Amino acid sequence: MTRCSIASVRSEVIYTRWEPMPIMEQPTYQELTERVRELEKELADLRHTQEELRRTEKRYRTFLEFVPYAVALLTLDGRVTFVNSAFTEIFGWTPDELIGQRIPYIPQGLVGETQEYLGRLIENRVVMRHETKRLTKGGRVLDVVIRAAVYDAFASTPAGELIIIRDVTREKRIAQHNAAMLRISTGLHAHPDLEGLLDYISSEVRVLVNAQGAIVVLRDEEKNELFFLGVAYDDSDLQRKAKEIRYPADNPGVAAQVIRTGEPLLIPDTSRFENYSSFVDQQLGYTTRDILAVPLRSGDHIIGVLLALNKQEGIFDQTDVELLMTVAGTLGLSIENARFADQIRRAYMEVSSMNRAKDKVINHLSHELKTPISVLLLSLTILSRKLAELSDRSWQNTIERARRNLDRLMEIQYQVEDIMRERPYPHYGILVSLLDACADELEVLIAEEVGEGPAVVRIRRRIDALFAPRESVPEEIRLDAFVPDVLEKIEGLFPHREIHVVTDIATVSPVWLPPDVAEKVVEGLVKNAIENTPDEGYVHVRVRGKEGRVILEVQDEGVGITAENQRRIFEGFFTTRDTMAYSSKRPYDFNAGGKGVDLLRMKVFGERYGFEIDMASIRCRFIPKEADECPGRISACRFVRNGAGCRESGGTTFRVEFPTADRRK
Repeated sequence: MTRCSIASVRSEVIYTRWEPMPIMEQPTYQELTERVRELEKELADLRHTQEELRRTEKRYRTFLEFVPYAVALLTLDGRVTFVNSAFTEIFGWTPDELIGQRIPYIPQGLVGETQEYLGRLIENRVVMRHETKRLTKGGRVLDVVIRAAVYDAFASTPAGELIIIRDVTREKRIAQHNAAMLRISTGLHAHPDLEGLLDYISSEVRVLVNAQGAIVVLRDEEKNELFFLGVAYDDSDLQRKAKEIRYPADNPGVAAQVIRTGEPLLIPDTSRFENYSSFVDQQLGYTTRDILAVPLRSGDHIIGVLLALNKQEGIFDQTDVELLMTVAGTLGLSIENARFADQIRRAYMEVSSMNRAKDKVINHLSHELKTPISVLLLSLTILSRKLAELSDRSWQNTIERARRNLDRLMEIQYQVEDIMRERPYPHYGILVSLLDACADELEVLIAEEVGEGPAVVRIRRRIDALFAPRESVPEEIRLDAFVPDVLEKIEGLFPHREIHVVTDIATVSPVWLPPDVAEKVVEGLVKNAIENTPDEGYVHVRVRGKEGRVILEVQDEGVGITAENQRRIFEGFFTTRDTMAYSSKRPYDFNAGGKGVDLLRMKVFGERYGFEIDMASIRCRFIPKEADECPGRISACRFVRNGAGCRESGGTTFRVEFPTADRRK
């Protein structure tokens, strides 16, 4: 109760006791004495009551001071009679500044709402809860919950109002913060491209801190420039213009300063900030009043700045700083991920384009390579016939060497064909058409030169062999019979090698595969194993079945492959030997070299016909480095005393799993 309340009570008591007395007879001395004693007692009671009132008022004031919420007592016309210390802490005004005054804390747009609320309060004379906004002495806008009641001085006449105000700004900010962070974190995955991600973040930040604009500034380190990739304004034209702006990173502006210092920057008034650059505002035709800028980090590296512009209510405060720092902490890693994804996407598109160009070049070169090689081989054959008439046979090694290398080139061409597979052969159609159209004329001309005979038929066969497209038609193949046949066929190709081929062939279900493809896989793996196994070594060939699949394993006991080369073994045109030691020898020779295409071709076959190929290898512990040389014969190895120790020191196993024919179909 206020002092005016105490005075009112006192005046009420006095008025009641000194009411005019009715006219009575002249009192006696004893009556007067009794009357005096009664008055003295009543006066003592009144003094006691006044003392109790003062004590009660003190207790109430102590209680109101202890309340953690802002409390104010107002007259009905809104003038302050009391405010507690919590009110001063929250709003900034002291009691000396407010007693007898109206509190200037109602935002401009809420005056009408407040008058309506006070009208309902006085009419209903009950406690009312009202959620609204109020200003602090410093101009901050607070979210508050107000509870108010009208208190009476005496009788039923309103004497004033009691207001309790709770500041819920931080609570609402935390709730908004949590909701926004949840929304942002769950929405990041929907924006894999960098620009879309940053536009999304800018829009969320603008709403989150109630700003007119939000920008994500990134740094182009190569060009030493700053640019706006994520932009959110009320005006779409501003967004478009902002994304066209680039300016030097050493510009003395807000973003550049944040990048240099790594600290957030809050500018309540840009006109009073000496380092503020109006370059961007001039480019956009826009006025920036206040700014909040926080750094974007990826690890310990600052990659950009997150900006909020022109707070729409009040000014940016520490809560906004903490909020944007949290968003920036989440955003930094996402920006780097999106940036890497964008670079990978562009690199993939470039590689895909280059790969298509490469395919065209390889196809073209493959076609163009076949004709001159075929002509050279035929020329060597003709030359050999001519030279055979000579008594001197020294030319034979030269011719044989040339033929062997031309055969290698032709084999490369065939391997490339198998890898590329999509290949029209215009040469074949043209030559066959010419042959059909000119068969009689060619037969006469050839007869004149070489005599009578089925020359045209032989020429047609030769054209078919060289240029006819080869179609690979799958069929059922039983590897338990097919593999021994291939081994028997190639057995005569390495009589100069001392290699023991050991087989372990189980009865298996048929597989669905073109025969020429199956032959190339088996022969290629066995040839590779023999070329990597020193003389006196073993090559193991196994065929077995397993749960709807047929497994082919080719294991050598050779030098093995280094760990680095194992990762690239199926890339093609890749040799596992050191470049300085590489040489191209005869097929099936130890360390014959080769083109490095066989395994790539098998990998392509696997993708095309549905089988899997993998490899496991252990490098020989006596020659662990790629540049180390094996002597090529187990008995010649200076590190071991017997063949068993050498065979156990390293080796490679290629494993091919074919689906059975019924599953493949």
